[in-house]
Amino acid sequence: MRNVNITLANWQEPEVNQWGFSHVRELIPTERIGRGEGPAVAFEQGEHLDVNRINFNALGRTFSVREALDATNTDAVVVLHQGRIVFEEYGPEMSRSQTHILMSVSKSVTSTLTGILVSEGLLRTSDLVTDHIAAFVGTSLEGCTVQNLLDMRAGVRFSEDYADLHADVRVYEQVAGHRPRTDVGPTENLYDYMPALATRGEHGGTFEYQSILTDILGWVLESCGGMTFAQLVSDRIWSKMGAQYDAEVTVDVGGCALADGGVCTTVLDLARFGLLHLRGGKANGVQVVPAQWVSACATSTADLVNAFPTTISEGTNRFAMYHNCWWVVDPEGPVSAGLGIYGQFLHLDAVNDTVVAKFSSWPHALETELGDLQFELANALGKAAHDAR
Repeated sequence: MRNVNITLANWQEPEVNQWGFSHVRELIPTERIGRGEGPAVAFEQGEHLDVNRINFNALGRTFSVREALDATNTDAVVVLHQGRIVFEEYGPEMSRSQTHILMSVSKSVTSTLTGILVSEGLLRTSDLVTDHIAAFVGTSLEGCTVQNLLDMRAGVRFSEDYADLHADVRVYEQVAGHRPRTDVGPTENLYDYMPALATRGEHGGTFEYQSILTDILGWVLESCGGMTFAQLVSDRIWSKMGAQYDAEVTVDVGGCALADGGVCTTVLDLARFGLLHLRGGKANGVQVVPAQWVSACATSTADLVNAFPTTISEGTNRFAMYHNCWWVVDPEGPVSAGLGIYGQFLHLDAVNDTVVAKFSSWPHALETELGDLQFELANALGKAAHDAR
């Protein structure tokens, strides 16, 4: 039932965001990402993890997994080990069939779609944005490549300061329909907003996390794929990976999908998406994503490492680099993650053969201690699952 006290103005605020994040379509227009008509890929049950008896150290103290799940405002969580469910739990607003917004874990979905279209010959990562979108000719995106977008190394000016309600990230939320329009001057839709971005510097320089770059990438994918973003994700990923439920993505008044943070899925289908990557792009024996693309997402190069600053706004030094819209913890493992504000989390650990998919409703967009706790939680779950074989 619609909670009339939760509106576009407050749905991301503490105390109400647990409802808001799992009822996005009641607040913001969305486009369906269909699962297709094929059978869902079923999960077998593995050795159940007793989360009350798994302990680990984090933030200067000892946590049980149960305490960590509670401390990180968990809405839903699924842990896969060797492709089997070893832990699954839902909060009061969630169920197996309920979708939840991924926030910036959406970027990893957009990256995967990019890899598929590259394999089909519809674009190259070396292509210029202007090769596909004429609206960017003569703008700050002139000379920017698709790879620059994937690695957050474009020379545009875009502030991602969530604490500043007048920062670019908060203004573009108004354009995208995620907040009421309060600033004078926002353009009508994202298609008009993106070409107006100012210049910061040269393309291909240091990493700077800027969500708008993934929305530009989403527009490029629509142009070369000949479908809307939602249709492309449905056709190339969701209908082929054995998803159990339809997903959706928020769209603005011009029909532009928020490819960087508007995708909504069930937690089980997010785990399926994670397993797709952990299995080299295969689902149920079918190569959905090119294996070369999956491997490349965690492959380290000196250029990527040098472009990645030692201190970043996300507040942790655990990452080796950012590549193809994935946070890479350990290229050798590999261990990678998709991360979203308010605690959305997809952790892929090839060492322990585990996937941790987790939805959360943190009080604030970025919480350094909660972020560190989630990574230690994922490490503890992976180790416990591996040791219980």
